Amino acid sequence: MEYRIETDTLGPIAVPASAYWGAHTARALQNFAISGIPVSAHPHLVRALAMVKSADARANGELGVLSQDKVRAIRQACQEILAGKHHGQFCVDVIQGGAGTSTNMDANEVIANLALEKLGHGRGDYGHLHPIDHVNKCQSTNDTYPTALRLALAAGALELAEELEQLASAAMAKGTQFSGVVKIGRTQLQDAVPMTLGQEFRAFGNTVREDCARILEAVDLMLECNLGGTAVGTGITAEDGFQRRALAALAEISGLPVRAADDLFQATWDVGAFMHLSGMLKRAAIRLSKICSDLRLLASGPQNGLGEISLPARQAGSSIMPGKVNPVIPEAVNQIAFAVAGADTTVTMAADNGQLQLNAFEPVMAHVLLQSIGWLGAGAASLRTLCIDGIEANSQMLRTRTEASAGVATALVPSIGYAAAAAVAKEALRSGEAVVDIVAGKQLMDLVSAKSVVDAAMAGGGTRMPGSVG
Repeated sequence: MEYRIETDTLGPIAVPASAYWGAHTARALQNFAISGIPVSAHPHLVRALAMVKSADARANGELGVLSQDKVRAIRQACQEILAGKHHGQFCVDVIQGGAGTSTNMDANEVIANLALEKLGHGRGDYGHLHPIDHVNKCQSTNDTYPTALRLALAAGALELAEELEQLASAAMAKGTQFSGVVKIGRTQLQDAVPMTLGQEFRAFGNTVREDCARILEAVDLMLECNLGGTAVGTGITAEDGFQRRALAALAEISGLPVRAADDLFQATWDVGAFMHLSGMLKRAAIRLSKICSDLRLLASGPQNGLGEISLPARQAGSSIMPGKVNPVIPEAVNQIAFAVAGADTTVTMAADNGQLQLNAFEPVMAHVLLQSIGWLGAGAASLRTLCIDGIEANSQMLRTRTEASAGVATALVPSIGYAAAAAVAKEALRSGEAVVDIVAGKQLMDLVSAKSVVDAAMAGGGTRMPGSVG
C-alpha cells in the first residue's frame, strides 16, 4: 500500500494515499479500535455532517470570509456525500474519546480532500484548502457535532414513525378483520370476560399509534441547535451573522425547520433532548415487546397451548423436534426491546457524567440512539410484513370456548346480582354446563333473556339489560 505523509500538531503520520481522510482520522483509528463499528454504520449521521458542513460553507461565502471557489468545492463534496458516496471514508469508531472531535475531523478531512480534487489539487495538499481553516471555519466540534447528531436523530425518528404508523394500520386492519371473533379476555392470566379478538388487535394498533405520536413530539426537540456557539456558547471564532446564515442554509438543505437554541451556553452541554427521545424509544420498544409477548402467548400450542391465533410459519423451529415452528418474528422484536432498554440506561449514564460546559459522551449516545431507531424501524417492518399481516384466527375454537366459559357469568351480574352470578360461575366450572342453562334451570332468568345478555357480551359490546334501549 502506498502512503502519503501528513502532519498535525503531534507531528507527521502516514496516511494511505488512496484515503480521503487525513492525519487526525489516522490517529483516531489507532486510538479507538474499540467496537469495530465505524461511524459509516449510521448513514443518517454521515449525511447530517455533510449538511452542516455545506450550510456552514454557504454562510461563510455569504459573509465573504471564504472564497467562492472554495465554497463551491466544499459544497460539491458535501453533495456527493449526501448522494451516498464516500461513506466508507467515515471510518472512525463509534466509541471514541474527545466529544466527537474524531468524527468531526474525519468529516473535515474527507470533505477537504474531495474539494481539493475538484480544485485540481492532490489529496493532502492543504495549502490550497484546509480541513480546519476552511471546512471547519467558524465552527467547533462542540456545535457542529451535536447539531449533526440532532439532524440525524430527527431524520431517523421520522422514518421510524412512518414504520410504526404502518404497523399500527396493519394491527387496526386485523382488528376489523377479527371484529366478529369472540373470545374470553384474561386478567392476571385468568379467564375474565368476553371480548372480541378484533378489540384486542385494535388495542394493539392504538398503542403503537400513541407511541408514534410521542416520538414525533420528541423530534421537535431535536430541531433546536447550538450551531454558532462554537466551543462553549460564546461564539468565539465565528463571524457576526454566521449563526443566522448557517441555520437558514441548514433548514433549506435538510428540509427541517431547525432553529437556534435560546441559550447557547446551556445548549452546548445539555443533552436533555437526547434523554427525552431515548425515553420515548424505550416506551415504544417496551410496549411493542408486550404486544409481541401477547402474540406468542395467544399463538402458543398449537395443540396444548392457548392456540387462539396462528402466526405465519417462517422457518423450521427445531433441530431435534420435527414439525415444530416457533414465533421467531415476535421473539426477535422482544430482543430489540431489551437492547433499546439497555441503550436508554447508557444514555442516562452518559448524560449524568457530562461536566461543566460540555458533555464528552455524546458519541456513545449517538451510537445507541441511532442503533435503537434503526433496529426498532426494522423490527416494526418485520413484525408487520412477516407476522401481523398473516395472522389467522382460530374462530370456531374460540367461540366454542367462550360459550362454555364461566367468564360469561359476569355479563349477568346486572340482571341477577353478583352473588348469584358467582354461584352460577362456580357451578359451571364444576359441572361443565353452559352458564345460560344453569341460570335458566335456577329460574334466575328465562333462557331467551339470558342468551340475549350473554350474546351481547360475547359480541364485545358489554352488558345490556333485557328490554333496555340501545
